[in-house]
Amino acid sequence: MKIDAHIHCNTTNSFLLEYGRSADIRYLSIITEVPEFPTIDEQLKIAAGLKKEFGVYFNFAITFPCSFWKSEKWPENCLESIQRALEMGAVGVKVWKNIGMTLQDSNNRFVMIDHPTFEPIFEFLEANDIVVLGHNGEPKNCWLPFDEMTVESDRSYFMKHPEYHMYLHPEVPDYETQLSARDRLLERHPKLRFVGLHLASLEWEVMEIAAWLDRFPLAMVDLAERIVHVQHQTVSAWQKVHDFFIKYQDRIIYGTDFIWADNHTKIELMEYLDERYRSDWNYFAGRGTMQVPEVDGSFRGLGLPSTVLDKIFNSNAKKTYGI
Repeated sequence: MKIDAHIHCNTTNSFLLEYGRSADIRYLSIITEVPEFPTIDEQLKIAAGLKKEFGVYFNFAITFPCSFWKSEKWPENCLESIQRALEMGAVGVKVWKNIGMTLQDSNNRFVMIDHPTFEPIFEFLEANDIVVLGHNGEPKNCWLPFDEMTVESDRSYFMKHPEYHMYLHPEVPDYETQLSARDRLLERHPKLRFVGLHLASLEWEVMEIAAWLDRFPLAMVDLAERIVHVQHQTVSAWQKVHDFFIKYQDRIIYGTDFIWADNHTKIELMEYLDERYRSDWNYFAGRGTMQVPEVDGSFRGLGLPSTVLDKIFNSNAKKTYGI
């Protein structure tokens, strides 16, 4: 049994969950305030219905809206919405990159994740041992021109989403500022359980991820949409990457960031996921030479022991999210 602990399921179409049940893959769908997604309430309704239908094969995390952040009652309303979602079965609470990159105060200053208005929320989450899923900032490539980006998937994403290509937006707080705000928050809340999504936006260097995990002993990271960054490093530094996964085997969670929005046929969905999961498994479990479209050059699979693979693909998610 495997757990894909980072997807976005934005439809009641059950093809994805039927696939998961047949392949013994469980899913964690993360509700997010993405402009092109359904509203948070719509996503929650979808998730609660799928949870009722598919049980252990489907879990979900909630987020909170920032659209009414300037309202005096925002903290109170926000906590109420989080508590309602937790009662409906949410296993954690996500914060997204809109905090730090798009949300602005009345003076047009960007609002960072350690802003005082968020304190009641994080105090509540810390006191109640509720895990926070943090997508703070973006990959370091986000602040680079296209020809300096290290992987093709980032070039493709930022070409499609120039609003998030920070190289084009010098007015937005830079890479270091984004991550420093997150780290100040964690220092302020030392008992807060926290998952740094997307390798905590430190994907470009496994030793930076290692240092961050050492600094925050309760923190975890997930691999969602950042495996190619690790593969990029594997081309030239196989041993370093291998040793990172061995040393931090208890702190890493598998996820894909797959978005299911009823835009594939059942056959297309199965073919895509079969290939995606096969490629990822071969990288972590296999020892042969491989290539992926997003990375220049070939690299060897890490050949991790079965005990480590079980943690990354299964038990770390169970432990962290209680699923």
